[in-house]
Amino acid sequence: MTGFARREVSGPWGTLVCEIRSVNHRFLEAGFRLPDELRQTESELRQRLAKEIKRGKVDCSMSYRRLQGTDSALEVDQRALDRLTARVRDVVRLLPEQHTVNVLDVLRWPGVLRDDSDVGEELLVAARGVFGTTVEDLVAARAREGVRLRELLELRCGALETLVAQVRVRLPEVQVRVRAKLNERLAELQANVDHDRLEQELALLLQRLDVDEELDRLAGHIVEIRRVIGGNEPAGRRLDFLMQELNREANTLSSKSQDLEMTRSAVDMKVIIEQMREQVQNVE
Repeated sequence: MTGFARREVSGPWGTLVCEIRSVNHRFLEAGFRLPDELRQTESELRQRLAKEIKRGKVDCSMSYRRLQGTDSALEVDQRALDRLTARVRDVVRLLPEQHTVNVLDVLRWPGVLRDDSDVGEELLVAARGVFGTTVEDLVAARAREGVRLRELLELRCGALETLVAQVRVRLPEVQVRVRAKLNERLAELQANVDHDRLEQELALLLQRLDVDEELDRLAGHIVEIRRVIGGNEPAGRRLDFLMQELNREANTLSSKSQDLEMTRSAVDMKVIIEQMREQVQNVE
């Protein structure tokens, strides 16, 4: 489900801007872009996101600007530096002719520099807070879109019900026309027939053309769709399955049809089902 949310917060440590975008996806796929000062929070933020969103491709980005004129107490983490230099020496031994170590590159290595100022913990707390409120805004935006999608799906369900009712009303007339057409062909042939055998064959023909079961299943799937979209649980995957079942019944109805109007109704059903399938891709 698509959505966008943005929050900005400022404090004595500077300014944080959090943006989250989501687009349609079958599963939850989250990507994070965080400044070095906040990389340690990624796992926690992922868990926070997964609690609220179950489906979609979600891009989360957070930018951080220090307050101008603020002195930062940057300290070298000696243990991290020792681990890094040990690995550098290992590489130098393996590639003695190809090694240059830039001091700035070493300092940029994650974890080598740490902020021991008082604002370090405050920054982490602020990051968790702004991320949480941004996620809430995204959930609210997706919920508003969900309401619109539910209304559209309800309209399509109503249109399908109308078509199902039209086919039901037409079934007796179709059966009469099949019987009349068969009698006309026999009259043209001027053949003597066994009427009992004729009735048996006609009954078998009408049975093969009977679509009552397909119409009942279509009506049942429509009821289930309304139940699903009216609930509070994630509905996307179940609706995907129901779209497949609707399409299957519409195809069977079309293949059994011996009447132009019924065929048109089946085609109209498939058009509506395809529209619903596209909308369902946006449902969590």
